[in-house]
Amino acid sequence: METALENLSKEDLLKVISSRDQKIEYLTQERDHLKSQVEMLRRMQFGQKRERFEGDPNQTMLPFEAEPAEVEQQQEEIKEKIEYVRKRPNHKGRAKLPAHLPVEEIEIHPEGDLSQMVCIGKEITEELEWDPAKFYIKRYIRYKYAAKDKSAVAIAELPERVIDKGIAGPSLLAMILTAKYMDHLPLYRQKQIFARENIQIPSSTIEGWTRQALEKLEPLYEQLVFDTKAQGYLQVDETVIKVLDSDKKGAAHQGYYWVYHAPLEGTVLFDYSPTRGGIAAVPMLGNFKGYLQTDGYAVYEKYGKKKEVRHLACWAHARREFEKALDNDKARAEKALLMIQKLYAIERKAKQGNLSAEQVKELRLDESLPVINELGKWIFEEIKSTLPKSQIGKAMAYAYARWDALSAYLYDGNLLIDNNLVENAIRPVALGRKNYLFAGSHEAAQRAAMIYSFFAICKKHDVNPFEWLKHTLQNIMSINHKNLKNLYPHNFKKSTEM
Repeated sequence: METALENLSKEDLLKVISSRDQKIEYLTQERDHLKSQVEMLRRMQFGQKRERFEGDPNQTMLPFEAEPAEVEQQQEEIKEKIEYVRKRPNHKGRAKLPAHLPVEEIEIHPEGDLSQMVCIGKEITEELEWDPAKFYIKRYIRYKYAAKDKSAVAIAELPERVIDKGIAGPSLLAMILTAKYMDHLPLYRQKQIFARENIQIPSSTIEGWTRQALEKLEPLYEQLVFDTKAQGYLQVDETVIKVLDSDKKGAAHQGYYWVYHAPLEGTVLFDYSPTRGGIAAVPMLGNFKGYLQTDGYAVYEKYGKKKEVRHLACWAHARREFEKALDNDKARAEKALLMIQKLYAIERKAKQGNLSAEQVKELRLDESLPVINELGKWIFEEIKSTLPKSQIGKAMAYAYARWDALSAYLYDGNLLIDNNLVENAIRPVALGRKNYLFAGSHEAAQRAAMIYSFFAICKKHDVNPFEWLKHTLQNIMSINHKNLKNLYPHNFKKSTEM
């Protein structure tokens, strides 16, 4: 063998060494994977120990923060970009009308002669009414002044305008974007609203306004991307969006919105990609470190296996698999669902008690861990005598393959039991698909991702999306880049409440 190697050229020798190194690396990874599988099976069969979830006292606690140098670099990039772009309430009885609305009072007296009668009181009946939204023209009149010797002329500067030399003001643009992306009203229907008021605006003009207004949000969106990457806990999901830009004539391309929810910060980021392949998540998850919570899609499994990442699965998805099995094997499906229900009851107990993260973790280790161990042992025994292709078999296999990830929320009281919050953020896209059906291009789909991100944050923080967008369009071109985060919807809410 040594003689054979000695006869090889330098290039061939390097290829042999490289091939050996690759095989060694593959076998090492395979060994580590099999070792982890054996350890996981042991935990399911004999139960998991509390000490496993106590955590390393030297580990950085959530939330993580970006390095100062990265923050400084991001601020410089944002500065350049700014310069470049310049559950339903349970009502009892009648709903109470908002106190902040203006009141129009109409006094009604009985008919006939009242001169011999005395007023002894009054009854008040209120109705909620509405005046149609009104269009109006904002006219800037700038007076010119000249020196008496005619050496100089002075005139006031126009305020920053969203669309230079355009006729659409920030309120109108905010209304158009809110109607389309929040209320799912396509632009052609909005054009009909303009026409009813005898305002004839070409479709191409309204589309141009939409595009230019969205482009103004790019610096704020890029800041959101940077801040999302720095999060130490992300929930991720994806949904489809049809795009007209397709290689096939007459067909629409199926693109994807990858949605990243940061539970601790309360932010949502939509990122468009033409593909659902793993490469689409590289910009956001390529260097991610921390807790990653997802459904069972294989792409996430790859990122979840990285050393710097602790993968969390979703108990809501596991529960759905057992719910599907109720018609197949009611007795065993109900047994599993009952134990999962106990886990959720503990989560409600923590929320109602307004517990701190440390208290939540302690409660879970005391009460949730025994339930998880009981369920794990039961699945470990039952799966041996269950048909793999039956629905109950699929439900058991789903939980069986993700047992460590399903248990991982026990590590930190800040972590959530399921991925439901990111799924809630995706729902407006599903509603929008039914109305405007598709995006015109890949670029348009990414621009829509920006506004979907901010409107999702508005919804999470109970912020009026129109008021936020109007304020942002008015200020984004003149704001200091270091204060850009003040335009985030949740920060806008704080400023209006002060």
